[in-house]
Amino acid sequence: MIFDTHAHYNEKAFDTDRDELLTQMEPAGIAGIVNMGATIQDVYDSQELAARYPFVYAAVGVHPDEVGSLDEEKLQLLYELCGREKTVAVGEIGLDYYWDKESHEMQKKWFVRQLQMAKDTGLPVNIHSRDAAQDTFDIMKAEHAGTTGGIIHCFSSSAQMALEYIKLGYYIGVGGVVTFKNARVMKEVVAAVPLENLVTETDCPYLAPAPHRGKRNSSLYIPLVIEAIAQIKGIEPREAEEVLYENALRVYRLK
Repeated sequence: MIFDTHAHYNEKAFDTDRDELLTQMEPAGIAGIVNMGATIQDVYDSQELAARYPFVYAAVGVHPDEVGSLDEEKLQLLYELCGREKTVAVGEIGLDYYWDKESHEMQKKWFVRQLQMAKDTGLPVNIHSRDAAQDTFDIMKAEHAGTTGGIIHCFSSSAQMALEYIKLGYYIGVGGVVTFKNARVMKEVVAAVPLENLVTETDCPYLAPAPHRGKRNSSLYIPLVIEAIAQIKGIEPREAEEVLYENALRVYRLK
């Protein structure tokens, strides 16, 4: 069985065939999907998807590009949504210095507040970090390590930093990038990190694996990611699939 630890099925890219696509998941062996949001509206959309599909779960959190919209009232709404039955994580939260839509100080402030929300509600985190590797790590180490655990989503830093995250109790999210011919660093990360500390993700509709690169991604393509991981690890895809699935259940505390 396969678990997609990070997806965005509420996005417009799925508006024309969302239900048709999601009904294909269970027959294809996709046993679980966690839908992430960027905005408050996305968070509510994720809750609706989780209510509609037994295998879909929701994360609660506001992306660093959108934290300018947050205030104490909206944070309280997020706290309340964290208590819903199918909410399994706080995410995706973190830092993004690539787009720089919000000031670094604003991003850090709400990153820390949402990490505190995860600790207060006992939920693991799903972390976004782009062009902010050291600041993200420093905040994670200072504000969250040793508490509720979680996933460093779409990991793009060095193998050395990945191993430092593992020491702090986090899992590394691996998606379509690992299948790209020029993804040397990501392949090094997968080689260095124990299989027991990796999880599969899509970030769909983005980052489709080869040979679908540039097209709309979906959880149906995760077998290609698993094959790439298995090849790097020198094991059979079925063995990798089993371990990766159990890892996802563990981090999200699902049976």
